[in-house]
Amino acid sequence: MSTRAPAGPERPGRGFTAELRDAVTPRSMALVTGVLALQLGFILSYIGAFHSPTPHRIPVAVVAPAQVAGPLVTRLNGLDGDPVKARTAGSEQQARRAILDRDVDAAIVVDPRGGTDTLLVASAAGPALSSTAQLIAERLEGAEKRQVRVVDIRPPGAKDGRGLSSFYLVIGWIVGGYLAAAILGVAGGARPANPHRTVIRLGALALYAVVSGLGGALIAGPILGALPGHLLRLWAIGALVVFATSAATVAFQVLLGMVGIGLAILLFVVLGNPSAGGAYPTPLLPTFWRAIGEWLPTGAATRAVRNVVYFSGHDIARALWVLAAYAVVGTAVAFGASLALHRREHPPGGQPA
Repeated sequence: MSTRAPAGPERPGRGFTAELRDAVTPRSMALVTGVLALQLGFILSYIGAFHSPTPHRIPVAVVAPAQVAGPLVTRLNGLDGDPVKARTAGSEQQARRAILDRDVDAAIVVDPRGGTDTLLVASAAGPALSSTAQLIAERLEGAEKRQVRVVDIRPPGAKDGRGLSSFYLVIGWIVGGYLAAAILGVAGGARPANPHRTVIRLGALALYAVVSGLGGALIAGPILGALPGHLLRLWAIGALVVFATSAATVAFQVLLGMVGIGLAILLFVVLGNPSAGGAYPTPLLPTFWRAIGEWLPTGAATRAVRNVVYFSGHDIARALWVLAAYAVVGTAVAFGASLALHRREHPPGGQPA
């Protein structure tokens, strides 16, 4: 026997137009319009960043005798479109060290006694960048009737296809961070009821960040072997990435309500992913994405993970500062805005504003 409660009486005389007015409210239209804007922004951002990769001022070291090095550096820096930014290095050893320290992305070692020069690259920093440097070198050397030999001094690991595991690991952490904050916002209200609730929410997200940071590091390292040998450092970076993203998302929610979730998606996914230097390293991106990438959590975290795994942690200080800033500022703004809203709604006199 059915236990379904009987449906309430329908209001007579209500036609389709009346139901449409009730169903399609200004709020729902505004939300759908926001989703459409994010969707079109996603398409624009990804295609805009990737549709025509062009090298711009790739840092390159030149190792050559003094009478050759100067003119070669001048010629490289004078190429149309500024594809490279060349400087001299005293020896091949210095050039290799500069690549591994992330001071330059490639080096040309000129052999004055032969017809073949050497191009040193580190494709772990991005195979697309190494391939582009090779094309530039081959074009340059071909014009001089010389050959170029490519030596990859730091390739990706055997299980890190095209060196993209760092990027995909970071994307997983970023998505987990803003989704966890968004779900807590949907379940408990985008704006926490009081500052204590904000502290509790941030504390829960901090715990989540520690667990998810470890989970990602375990999957990328011991389980799949894509980024092995750096478990503790990857765990620390992952926890920082997740908490930075989630704290910023909470701050957006406290300030803007549910719209804050859309802002988080815009910042961390629509803009963050294509500018992160994953599929195409930063020197190959258009100006806008090249400018914002290192200041967003996705780009900062990708640089930190990649350089920890392949380059002994060189050139990660700014990336860690960026992530720490999102974590600290996000926490401060979330708590401060929550406290201000609570005081406005519950003033000391007891009369709500």
